[in-house]
Amino acid sequence: MKSKPKVIGYWVTTGLLAAAFLAAGAAELASDPAAVASTLALGYPAYLLTLLGAWKVLSVPALLAPRLPRLKEWAYAGIFFDLTGAAASHALFGDSPGRIATPLVLLFVAAASWALRPQSRTWKSDSTPSKSAQAVALPEDVAAHEDVAAHEQGVNA
Repeated sequence: MKSKPKVIGYWVTTGLLAAAFLAAGAAELASDPAAVASTLALGYPAYLLTLLGAWKVLSVPALLAPRLPRLKEWAYAGIFFDLTGAAASHALFGDSPGRIATPLVLLFVAAASWALRPQSRTWKSDSTPSKSAQAVALPEDVAAHEDVAAHEQGVNA
């Protein structure tokens, strides 16, 4: 059973995160002067904006689309790396606390979105191999198999 506050919290945090990443990604792809200046001031090359902008824009449909739980996990991981990298870059550069806190606040929003996501949007890592998965033999298993095969060949000769 879904609790209404949890569903509302998920969509509010996911909507805020998607809007922030869509806006930032679009600004980076458009080489917005403020984005270029900020990137260059931190010592990064301007072409990095194209790469980061594309990833940010692509994270939005991954977060909002139904199902695709593994893709969502990758999107959340990318968002985590982007935001922690931004906070660290601003901190190491000596920027103001506000410039450091902005990505951390967005990181909190992303963490809330991830934690509140419905069951249908979570990826289950199956720790037990599926029936179609082939077992990987250990070296001692291979040696034992070769001994049995050699013995059978000797018996049948």
